[in-house]
Amino acid sequence: MTKPRVKPKTTPEEPVWWLKSLAEPLVELATDTTGLSRVEARSRLAKFGPNLFRDHQDRSLLLQFLSRFKNPLVLLLLVASAISALTGEMTNFVIITVMVLLSVTLDFVQEHRAGKAAESLRKSVSLQARVIREGESINVPVTEVVPGDLAVLSAGDMVPADGLVLEAHDLFVKQALLTGESYPVEKHPGALAADVTELQDATNAVFMGTTVISGSARMRVVKTGTGTAIGAIANSLTRQPPPTAFEIGTHRFGLLIMRLTILLVLFVLLVNAFMHKPWLDSFLFAVALAVGLTPELLPMVVSVTLSQGAMHMAKKRVIVKRLAAITDLGSMDVLCTDKTGTLTEAKIRLEQHVDPQGKPSERVLELAYLNSFFETGLKSPLDDAILAHENIDVSAWKKIDEVPFDFERRRVSVLLDKGNSRLLVVKGASEEIIGLCTCYEQQGNEAQIPLDKVSREKIHGEHIALEKEGFRVLGIAWREVPLDHSDAVIGDETELVFAGFAGFLDPPKESAGTALAALKDSGVTVKIVTGDSELVTQHVCAQLNLAVIGVLTGKEIAQMDDPALRIKVETTNLFCRVNPSQKDRVILALKARGHVVGYLGDGINDAPSLHSADVGLSVDSAVDVAKEAADMILLDQDLNVLLDGVLEGRRTFGNIMKYIMMGTSSNFGNMFSMAGAALFLPFLPMLPTQILLNNILYDLSEVPIPLDKVDPEELRRPRIMDMNFIRNFMLVIGPISSAFDFLTFYVMLSVLKANETLFQTGWFVESLSTQVLVIFIIRTRGNPFKSRAHPILVATSLSVMVTGAVLPFTSLGAYFGFVPPPAQFYAILAAMVVIYLVMVEVAKRGFYRWYRKTNSNFG
Repeated sequence: MTKPRVKPKTTPEEPVWWLKSLAEPLVELATDTTGLSRVEARSRLAKFGPNLFRDHQDRSLLLQFLSRFKNPLVLLLLVASAISALTGEMTNFVIITVMVLLSVTLDFVQEHRAGKAAESLRKSVSLQARVIREGESINVPVTEVVPGDLAVLSAGDMVPADGLVLEAHDLFVKQALLTGESYPVEKHPGALAADVTELQDATNAVFMGTTVISGSARMRVVKTGTGTAIGAIANSLTRQPPPTAFEIGTHRFGLLIMRLTILLVLFVLLVNAFMHKPWLDSFLFAVALAVGLTPELLPMVVSVTLSQGAMHMAKKRVIVKRLAAITDLGSMDVLCTDKTGTLTEAKIRLEQHVDPQGKPSERVLELAYLNSFFETGLKSPLDDAILAHENIDVSAWKKIDEVPFDFERRRVSVLLDKGNSRLLVVKGASEEIIGLCTCYEQQGNEAQIPLDKVSREKIHGEHIALEKEGFRVLGIAWREVPLDHSDAVIGDETELVFAGFAGFLDPPKESAGTALAALKDSGVTVKIVTGDSELVTQHVCAQLNLAVIGVLTGKEIAQMDDPALRIKVETTNLFCRVNPSQKDRVILALKARGHVVGYLGDGINDAPSLHSADVGLSVDSAVDVAKEAADMILLDQDLNVLLDGVLEGRRTFGNIMKYIMMGTSSNFGNMFSMAGAALFLPFLPMLPTQILLNNILYDLSEVPIPLDKVDPEELRRPRIMDMNFIRNFMLVIGPISSAFDFLTFYVMLSVLKANETLFQTGWFVESLSTQVLVIFIIRTRGNPFKSRAHPILVATSLSVMVTGAVLPFTSLGAYFGFVPPPAQFYAILAAMVVIYLVMVEVAKRGFYRWYRKTNSNFG
């Protein structure tokens, strides 16, 4: 579907900027060939602002802090504290207000620090633009490009701003993002007719966010930031990627907690109303219960844990652009990757240049060299290999025009003149080139031999033989055209003369085989998605001991509908001769099967797949469009670096799960006990302010979780946020917590004959002790004495427990309604806590044994 025609922002009297002469798009933009001075560039940056197509400015710290109070539960608590003040309950008012401020401040400070750390990492791999400043070509962040800058463009670049083309050499730009045009558009300098007011017809202008497919150019920047065409319609053009596994999991977890909270609060309100308890106390109690049940520190724990993970990954040479991608990388069970540079050395050598009969041919080398030398589009490593193979004199030739490479045609043509003749030289995918030929050459025979069925089969057989030996093969062809033929177009690529093949070798990486084996042992299936031949790819796989379980080609994928492809992707690990849209379909098919998919790519054609994958991975040497689409940038193109990132992602996910499992087991058990106690107690089992204090102390004990280590068994397999696992764990551990709460009720009422205040004090101390100490059981699947927690987590947890036990003996405790319990209580409490922790440990081990038996994918 084509996009609506984009109208530039102008007044009725003002012509669009690309119709103005080069001397006066705006007076202040006038610059000479030396570009802006550095002083002038800084001045214009201050005047026009950063070059961001979204007018995004960081809010002040105060506004960021105040935004934390938008949480419905926080607002409800503040309303409750105000009601307390109005009814004369000033102690409740002060305590609730202080508790809310402490919780919100703790969350804000930790998350702000985490965000700053992550942002500094993202900036280290920000997109760069090449501009001329004071006569020098320098790289600057795209955000610092200003109106009046002279920018230099080449194939693979994203256009950094809107501007006029000053010089162009076969410049083709893909601007489908703005116009919906599927084919690249050629750009060139010069004035346009006065009626050219539509962006898609502005052939002398380039626009921010579009991609240079081939050629090179120099442009003068006219519009930046929100003044650009994409800035005016950024929100409508932003493609929302499919939700990732982590986003889906956190959404489902939120729904689970919300349902539990609503049910519990409604139950408490109904019971208290039925028992005619004071309405204000009942309301405050219900709200405090909701706060206690809600893991309000989860956003902070997630942010801090992710930022810690990002810092660790940076040390492993992986820069994280989107923090949530860390957990997706840890959950990844399928990695799709090209083979060049990942499985191979990317040190491609031209090894063969042969005629259609397979005999060495200097004629083939000459034609391939001419094509690569004069090509101004996106030069591939194959072009570099041709040019490095041998230095050929091309001084007799002059370039006339070019049909740039694209991923649908899979070929490039250059139109060359030698004075007395004019040739179109074509180089590309062999099967495509052979199909365009009607004749072929034979050494020692100047005549062109017609291509019949038999000769086609022989030439095809020669092609297959080269690929079976592991050569990546290009077909070389040509045709003579009239001397007045001045423009090369796609239609010229017919009735060609086939000259022969160029064969290239790219040796496998020594490290790739061990990395593939390690990824397999870690539960990650590697699938190769490449535009290369299936025979060449199978040859590389054999050298790396990567078993091939199934092969699909681009032609086969094109004939399948999506449901059929979803079935085939499970039994296929080589996808060969695929174009960009077919790569994207493979990614989406794997996701539809429930896989968490990573995609590693570095080219223009990889951008759609990088965007669709759960985690898009690129490399620092990638083209701009690939780096922009990726979630992470590998500073080394090595699968071992990626393996380190996977393990770090699993560590991060493991620590996030610790907090979630705490919040949905012991925490839920205690809140359930409070709701149950409301059925038979003539008073509230714990005052609302005591619940809030319990909650804030418990949260403080959990803050160091992001620093904690994760057991090796947690790193062996990918894991996703499985709601069945979380719910079942809660249903096993939660009731044990509730059982000991009810045992505490019995001890307080029957053994210690406690009154209301002593009961509430005793249960506060018991509840806090069990909640905090159980982290040492839940944080590991194995023996808690063998898996050592981080020292800060140990210190914080024990400090919080001691604080809770000592608080009733202080003057501060009196404000919360506490009274000192007898020594007998602490002796009973110590025994109960030990028995409780032992029972949780036994239940935990039984749960994991049962879950492994019933879920084969659980590591």
